[in-house]
Amino acid sequence: MRYGVAIRRSLAAALTPVLALTPFAAPAARAQAPLTQVVMLGTGTPNSDPDRSGPAVSVVRNGRSYLVDAGPGIVRRAAAAARLGFEALDPKHLKVLFLTHLHSDHTVGLPDLILSAWVLERSTPLELYGPPGTQAMVDHLLAAYAADIRNRLDGLEPANETGYQVNVHEIVPGMVFDDGNIKVTAFAVPHGDWEVAFGYRFDSVDRSIVISGDTRASEAVVAACNGCDLLVHEVYSAERFTSRPPEWQRYHARAHTSTEELAAIATRARAIQLVLYHQLYWGTDDAGLVAELARAGYSRRVVAARDLGVY
Repeated sequence: MRYGVAIRRSLAAALTPVLALTPFAAPAARAQAPLTQVVMLGTGTPNSDPDRSGPAVSVVRNGRSYLVDAGPGIVRRAAAAARLGFEALDPKHLKVLFLTHLHSDHTVGLPDLILSAWVLERSTPLELYGPPGTQAMVDHLLAAYAADIRNRLDGLEPANETGYQVNVHEIVPGMVFDDGNIKVTAFAVPHGDWEVAFGYRFDSVDRSIVISGDTRASEAVVAACNGCDLLVHEVYSAERFTSRPPEWQRYHARAHTSTEELAAIATRARAIQLVLYHQLYWGTDDAGLVAELARAGYSRRVVAARDLGVY
């Protein structure tokens, strides 16, 4: 009994900060929420932070969910969001995914999304949009899990024959999706040695949302936002950058965006609200990143996202 009480207390303590970030405490707050919302399913990086799942963002509108990236933990974070009121994020409803690029921290959750959502009764194939190489990745994943798929289809476990399938759309910059509910435009961003990496802009009747993906400071983000309602952008600490080893400084300078660079980019982008994600702290914290942006001259509305935050 003593151990059971300790475990329950630990779980309650762990969930408290997560629940505090969600807007479901007061019905009045829900009524004032925008029609189109962003739910952060994962704000992490390749670092093994137990409080942050890998990069995964959901744009939710009119009972439909549109995912950007599939970091580790995506299906369970989606189930947590569904439990908190976002029915569109019930795993069986996860049907559309956009990949920014093929780094592992953005795609390790892809087999989970393909297969776990199927096991949890998704019956329609996943519609997957991404850069060149996406089809090959999916083909290899399905080959890797061929024994699992065959066992579920031919064994005792009930399984539909369509939910594990994936319709891959390898895209180029421009409008890539429009279902009458959301329009999605892809734009190219520079990210280290990747030949192709994308950010995405989502447009609905009430909001415009830009998600940077992984990128160094880029005028493409400024052009894509251009006064957008919400800019979700990756960031690293400029003040802690100098403490990094030279080889990591070379990499991060070419692949990611510092607080100083983001202050300039976001100011020109004129977003109504800036949301930080994929944060690289190196010893600082969210408040420290926001303070760095302020010291660099960014004076608009900004918040550092955490998993299950809603914006």
